[in-house]
Amino acid sequence: MKRSGILLFAIWLITSFQVFAQFKTTTNWSFDASKTEVQTGDEIELIFKVKIIPDWYLYSSDIDPDVGPMVTEAVYETNDSFEVIGGLIPVNAKEKYDEIWGADVTYFEGKGEFRQKIRILKKDLDIRGSLTFQTCTDIDGQCIPGGADFDFNFIKVKGGEDQKAQNDYSDLLEAEGGESLWGFFLAAFLFGLAALLTPCVFPMIPMTVAFFTNSSQSKKQARVKATTYGFSIILIYILVGLIFTSFFGVGLANDLATGAVANIIFFAVFLIFAISFFGYFEINLPTGFVNKMDKNANKGGFLGVFFMAFTLVLVSFSCTGPIVGTVLIESFQGAKIKPLVGMLGFSSAFAIPFTVFAFFPGMLKDLPKSGGWLNSVKVVLGFIELALGFKFLSVADQAYHWRLLDREIYIAIWFVLALGLALYLFGVIKFPHDDKKTKLQPLRLGVAVASLAFAVYLFTGFTGAPLNGLAGYLPPDKKADFSFAVAMGLEEAPEEFQVAPVGYNGEVKHADFLELPHNLRGFFDYEQAMDYAQEQGKPVFIDFTGHGCVNCRKMEQYVWSAPEVLNILRNDYVVLALYVDDKTELPESEWYTSSFDGKVKKTVGKQNFDFQITQFNGNAQPYYVLLDTNEQPLVAPLSYDPSVENFVEFLENGKAEFERRTSATALSN
Repeated sequence: MKRSGILLFAIWLITSFQVFAQFKTTTNWSFDASKTEVQTGDEIELIFKVKIIPDWYLYSSDIDPDVGPMVTEAVYETNDSFEVIGGLIPVNAKEKYDEIWGADVTYFEGKGEFRQKIRILKKDLDIRGSLTFQTCTDIDGQCIPGGADFDFNFIKVKGGEDQKAQNDYSDLLEAEGGESLWGFFLAAFLFGLAALLTPCVFPMIPMTVAFFTNSSQSKKQARVKATTYGFSIILIYILVGLIFTSFFGVGLANDLATGAVANIIFFAVFLIFAISFFGYFEINLPTGFVNKMDKNANKGGFLGVFFMAFTLVLVSFSCTGPIVGTVLIESFQGAKIKPLVGMLGFSSAFAIPFTVFAFFPGMLKDLPKSGGWLNSVKVVLGFIELALGFKFLSVADQAYHWRLLDREIYIAIWFVLALGLALYLFGVIKFPHDDKKTKLQPLRLGVAVASLAFAVYLFTGFTGAPLNGLAGYLPPDKKADFSFAVAMGLEEAPEEFQVAPVGYNGEVKHADFLELPHNLRGFFDYEQAMDYAQEQGKPVFIDFTGHGCVNCRKMEQYVWSAPEVLNILRNDYVVLALYVDDKTELPESEWYTSSFDGKVKKTVGKQNFDFQITQFNGNAQPYYVLLDTNEQPLVAPLSYDPSVENFVEFLENGKAEFERRTSATALSN
């Protein structure tokens, strides 16, 4: 603003306070309607009439708010008995150039009229609210902000059925209802079976087998322990899951999955397991503790069984947490029995394989206990444990932006491990307890060749190959501090990519530590994205994602990379990525207390995760939402779906619905 403008604004502000002190009234409002007897479904106009004292004028409602003066606005008390259609329309307003604001403005002198179209939805109609406006005079330059309450209780609804607002699309976000408890139990049971396939559950099976093989003295004792083990898993998941979630919220699963302390502990656990499998030491409980467990076992205590079950739940929770959270979120929505049934179904499926392994320990005792192929299996598992351990460390590295395990460093570690495994199986590398003479049996040779082929496959990643087969298990392909391809002269260093959309002059919030895949342009802050979408007249594509989200990376690698998908995202949507597990702490001025769990949200991830839960009733990732410029959903959200065809249909349906609403709004105005 120019200096003269600032001076005039200061004069206006001072004189406004002087006028306020005198309680000067410059307007007199009255209210009417195009019809005073209506039925539900009718569209009518609310009429706001104003008389203005001589030598004063009132600013209209159709002035750009950025120009400066306070425009006339109507604010309604929220209820579902009516629906506002379009904006407040001035009738025959005058226009002039305003020297104070340096722009053309519309205004009324003497008298004025505004009209607002609404749709009647309920018989118990209640239309109340307040007007805000500003009047000024050119005689001495005084301006007065004003307000007036309105009440259209004289409009009577004579009949009709209650209706729903045509621009209310909240039902698109509602969870599917009508599901029986048995159906929910079955769904949770399937989730439990799926959790068994996660990388931090499978490695626990050898430990379970070894424990029951060594601790069972009789078939009866083995069966009792196996049953106790299964029930312990179920009990722990139900009690620990519900109690911890009640205290810490559903974000606990997310915190454990991406938290630094938890993932470093898990990395250390897998590192210790790997070294143990290599034969450098055995993992044994203290003798006194073992004797105490044996004593309790004779009395029916079985503390050791419970301890093993608790270890399984603790270590595997990093992978199963988001699945468990999907079930537990029901407890925060008033359902008391449903989360209990869901957790029972999940933990039952999760416990069955471990119980079956433990129920028949005699089958395992027939296998060789040391040396030979069994020791080789343990060493192979050690390499796998070590590789998976770095996966945990990588998740924390991405969430906290340490930049210790960028994609190519991570590939290098896995390459060395794969090559090391191949050399071991070929007999080049030896570990304690290995036979001095290694026989290259067909199975051993096959695994060795497969490991060597995997190492070669990983090596192509150094030259920029996407490694689609490992999508989700490797860090995302983004800018790195070091590139093997550039170092070897295979390609030139890439130019710094700007994530800001073309034509956007502002600074994209969080772009200094977050990125979009495939050189897409977009935002990482909801308010910025919505403002830009309203300016451009485009719908918003929200991607609820996470640094540690395996399926998010798979969708980006397999689905987003399709030319037809990229074309739509680049040209027809404003892309918004909201990371739910990012640990970057925001300035204290941006903290807030969640209405969902009553906790203060301080980080980017916690605020995004809270936003997903409170606004879209979901906590799983990936989770895709399409919004119009009024922040209303266009179609039902989409979660993980590796079908390019389905994803394109999802985006196209959103576009079509957005165009329909835009056309309808234009016609109503």
